[in-house]
Amino acid sequence: MGKKTKVALAIAAASAAAWAGSKAVSKPQRRDDKEVLQTNQPIVLAHRGGSHLAPEHTMPAFEKSFSLGVDGFEVDIRLTKDEEIIVFHDETVDRTSDGVGFVRELNLDELKQLNFGYNFQDLEGNFPYKEEKVEVVTLRELLETYPNTYINIDIKDGPDTYEGSLMPSKLWRLIEEYNAENRIVVTSFFSEQVDRFNLYAQNRVALGAGENDVRKAFTAFTSQFGHLYHPKVDVFQIPIKHGVVSLDSARFIAFLGKLNIPVHYWTINDVNTIHHLLEIGAKGIVTDRPDIAIECIQEYMEQKK
Repeated sequence: MGKKTKVALAIAAASAAAWAGSKAVSKPQRRDDKEVLQTNQPIVLAHRGGSHLAPEHTMPAFEKSFSLGVDGFEVDIRLTKDEEIIVFHDETVDRTSDGVGFVRELNLDELKQLNFGYNFQDLEGNFPYKEEKVEVVTLRELLETYPNTYINIDIKDGPDTYEGSLMPSKLWRLIEEYNAENRIVVTSFFSEQVDRFNLYAQNRVALGAGENDVRKAFTAFTSQFGHLYHPKVDVFQIPIKHGVVSLDSARFIAFLGKLNIPVHYWTINDVNTIHHLLEIGAKGIVTDRPDIAIECIQEYMEQKK
């Protein structure tokens, strides 16, 4: 046996020993149940209220989706100049309203003067809200209007901004004020924002995975050391693909399921993809077309009877 072969065997033996040792001392810790995530069938979350059916993040969108029977809403939040939390995606108001400027540079009264349905184009190519003023919605208004509805909240202001530094504490105080702990999921592209929020919430609110959480989980899943993965979030809301990596895997869903972590996929608007995700074990569909997604889940549940 050559020297290189002996070295390779020694490395392999050491790796096997390390794996066996880690299995013996590390047991995956399941996340505790969170009331908002305890469902009997896959759920539908209306993305930004259902942004293909009505202007995103506006009351017409929320009202339409709610009337269709969605399980909840997926919304983004940002902080205004006067430190009000609004449900809004972009840094600026240009794309969705008849105004211009950064959200952080405008106060709530100024934002209320704008028409956030101005640029909305419906499925027939019309602009039905161009002459009908549609106001920006605060998170407070959303919590009050839908007091029993699941709301997935995505913190958009980054942790290195002034607005982002305030958001975790302000969000927690608002959730606590409305006793909404059991119907909210808080997530962010920035895992640090989820961590900061949980310093206040202390696991009393369900947490969604940020980019770093997804990366760590998928790395653990594809390695021999999945048993070393200890999650700190309660739900994964992910795209089908991140870069060149496909995340729509039945085995990945099962890996997270063993840790009591459901997987929701965004933003899914076509029938075939929805059916595919339901078949591999997805527990939620985040969609701009809740009308389509609800019908798909109803068909899926009928087939399972």
